[in-house]
Amino acid sequence: MISSFYGATQESQYLQKSLFHVVPDDIGQGNRLHKNYLGMKNSAQPPGITRFAATSYSFKIKLKDGVAARQRRPSPVEALRLVWHDYPGEWFEENVNGPEAQRKVDTFRSLLGSDVALLLVDGQRLLDNSGEEEKYLKSLLTNFRNGLLSLKDDLLDGGEPLSVFPRIWIIALSKSDLLPNLDVFKFRDLLIEKACDDIDELRKVLAGLVEDDEALSVGEDFVLFSSAKFDGDKIEVTKRVGLELILPLSVMLPFERYARWAQARQIRGKVVQNLLNGTEALAAVLIESEGDLPGPLGFLLNRFDRNQVKDAAKLASDAAKLAGDKLRDINSEARAKQDNLKATLSGFRMDLDKGEKEQTLLRSRR
Repeated sequence: MISSFYGATQESQYLQKSLFHVVPDDIGQGNRLHKNYLGMKNSAQPPGITRFAATSYSFKIKLKDGVAARQRRPSPVEALRLVWHDYPGEWFEENVNGPEAQRKVDTFRSLLGSDVALLLVDGQRLLDNSGEEEKYLKSLLTNFRNGLLSLKDDLLDGGEPLSVFPRIWIIALSKSDLLPNLDVFKFRDLLIEKACDDIDELRKVLAGLVEDDEALSVGEDFVLFSSAKFDGDKIEVTKRVGLELILPLSVMLPFERYARWAQARQIRGKVVQNLLNGTEALAAVLIESEGDLPGPLGFLLNRFDRNQVKDAAKLASDAAKLAGDKLRDINSEARAKQDNLKATLSGFRMDLDKGEKEQTLLRSRR
């Protein structure tokens, strides 16, 4: 999946059309991902299977120079970054001991700063258990839940709940090309019908790890992914599903969700500081707040002022509510002015709306 995602961003058509470049921090790592992609595209050769391989991939979303950049206008958002943490499923299916067990703990510690976590449901395994999908789903969710429970003492410092932790846990169907009749609504319905109680138990475990568990979304968002269409001896990498949503889900889904939670007063204390940090900066780009609030919530890092937090939450909420014609107008105007940051952020919001229209994505309304 990561190879298909990155490789597509290196195609000439993407590079010409996009307002930004996806640049790997580790060039060698990027080349290996690109090689995997080209192997699928040109030789129908999928990447090799790895076992117990936990790898993080870091990418900078480097905006192309527009008018704003040439005029050296200060931007409240200096850089967007995607860090993709990939962990081996074997950790939740097999017992690990010694150095491997410590590596498992260390890897999950590195995940704690993420905004979004994807829990992948394997389309092939669903197909193999057609009519008895609950067998696979129960095993998947139980293993993952128990795996988290086994890590709890190692992850919690002194038993204190975590204020920094992935707050949005999306359930994603991988290899969705194998189940072409399953749109995101049918996928959600299948999970609710076959594994409702197991999803609820997973949420309880995750809630037990975090401070302010009302600001937590588990199994409320759903998305379909397919790295390519695999057809006999041919792999069609242009027939991807959902991968164009990865950047919008990483950047804008947390933005709109955190803004909604903050406006509804569902988050408090350190949690509101952590979640709103940066949200105000994105909001200021979208609705052109002219510095009425200190930028990017620097005041929150130094002191907790209830009125300022309330103002920041309202600014973020107003920006998060942009939709439809208003959002398209903002995007068109930004493109015309070559304001690539605003055009990119508004474009990401439009991509999320498009994903829902195409029934690839289903977002929580909470």
